Formats: sequence, structure tokens, C-alpha cells
Amino acid sequence: MTGFGKAEAAFGTKKITVELRSLNSKQLDLNLRLPAVYRQAEYDIRRALTRALVRGKVDAFVTVESQRTETSAHINREAFAAYAAQLRDAAQAAGLETAAAGWESAALQSILRLPDVVSTEAETVGEEELATLMATVETACARLDAFREQEGATLIADLLRRVDLIEGYKEQVVPFEQARTETVRARILDGVAKLKVDVDSNRLEQEMIFYIEKLDITEEKVRLANHCRYFREVAAEEEGAGRKLGFIAQEMGREINTMGSKANETNIQRLVVQMKDELEKIKEQVLNIL
Repeated sequence: MTGFGKAEAAFGTKKITVELRSLNSKQLDLNLRLPAVYRQAEYDIRRALTRALVRGKVDAFVTVESQRTETSAHINREAFAAYAAQLRDAAQAAGLETAAAGWESAALQSILRLPDVVSTEAETVGEEELATLMATVETACARLDAFREQEGATLIADLLRRVDLIEGYKEQVVPFEQARTETVRARILDGVAKLKVDVDSNRLEQEMIFYIEKLDITEEKVRLANHCRYFREVAAEEEGAGRKLGFIAQEMGREINTMGSKANETNIQRLVVQMKDELEKIKEQVLNIL
């Protein structure tokens, strides 16, 4: 399911931000980006996200901003001065003009690249900071989950509305069933009459009854009603019902298809097509539910 969750936390002079974006997917496809300083917590973050989000195409972004003015890089002034003196002496010994324009700029760039002039202190991350990071991840997950729940409630309401429509179309079939029986009976009798042969009327009546019974869709309507009722129960009571609702929708489709194959009547076929249309929309939406 789609969703968005964002959480921020302060730790000392640092600001930690966790941002989660989720799209629909049958499995969990997690893309995690975090600063190198938090690389040691990558496994714990992935485990927390997997446990909380279950599935979806998830992009997770972890960022950290420092509010302090100091930097982790320092210039060794003694080494810088020594290199500058050596560079000037070497240039003069080689007959180079150190007073020429651009000399100081070029010398500065060269000295900064020399060993031991610039040093960087390795930044360490303590247990308290890691705990703050994980708490921020959990908060972002909770907010994304709340977003998903809101969307899920909307989807469930839409699904139930479509189930109601299917049952409504099923009830509209009833008036056409009796008329269909009379039409089939009349068509058979008319066909026999055109043959201009003698037939056993009792045997003909038995065969017509047998044929008409094969076209009866009462069982399909009963099973479809049961599937619709079960769909509502699962949608209302069970968590993580997406896959189960998909199975129920497949069973609904079987009954609707059988009704269509037995219909043998234009109005019933039209209603079956409308039921199929609503069912396809249900199947599409069910994929978006966990």
C-alpha cells in the first residue's frame, strides 16, 4: 500500500531525520539510504522496517545534520608552515620567481594536498545516539502505518460498495429467469414443430425439463451470496486480509462466470457483464490491501 511517514529527532547538536515512502508491491522491496556514520546500524534499521512495513516498494532515507560550527577536519599549522618554507626555499634554489602573480595560490593548493597538513577526526556514534536513531525509525514507521490504515479504510469501503453492487445485479436477474424458461420452452416446441415429425409428448416434456434444469442458476446465486457475505466478514474482522479477500474474489468470479454460461438470455447476460466489471475492479483494489 502507498504511504508516507517522516520523523525527526535532536541529539546534542545533531538533527536526525527519517523519511519513508511506500508504493504498492506484493513483496517487500526495501531501498535504504543512510549516512556512512550510521552504517553500523544498517542491519537493525532494515530489521525494524521489515517487521513494521511487511510489504511494499519502500524508499527509506536517513539523514543527519550537524548544528555545530566546528568541523571534523583540522589544519596542522606547524606542518603547513614547514611545508611552505621548504617549498619557497626549493623554488628559489631552482631559480623560480616566488613573487610572481599566482604563486601563493598555486603554493596553497599544493601544500593542502601534502601529508599531515589536513587531518580528519573519526566521528564516533555512541549507544545513546543509536537508540535515538532507532526510536526515530520506529516513529516514522508508525506514521507511515497510520497513513496506510487511513487509505486501507477508504479502499475497504470502496470494495464493500462494489460487493453490494454485485448482489444488486444478482437480484435483478430473478425477474428474467421465469421469462427465460418460457422462451426456451417455446423455442424447443417451435423447433420440433418445424421438423413435422411425430414425437412422444411425454418424452419431449421430460427432455425439456432436463434441459431447462441444466440452465438453472439457483445454486450459483446462493453460492455467490455466501461468498459476498464471507467477503464482508473477512474485510471487517481480519487484519492482513488482502490475500484472503483475493481468494474470495476468485470464487465469486467462478459463480458469475457459470451464471453467464448458463444465462441463455440477453438481459441476464448484460447483468453478468456488469457483475464481472465490478469484480475486476475489486480484484485490482484487493492487491493494494495488506
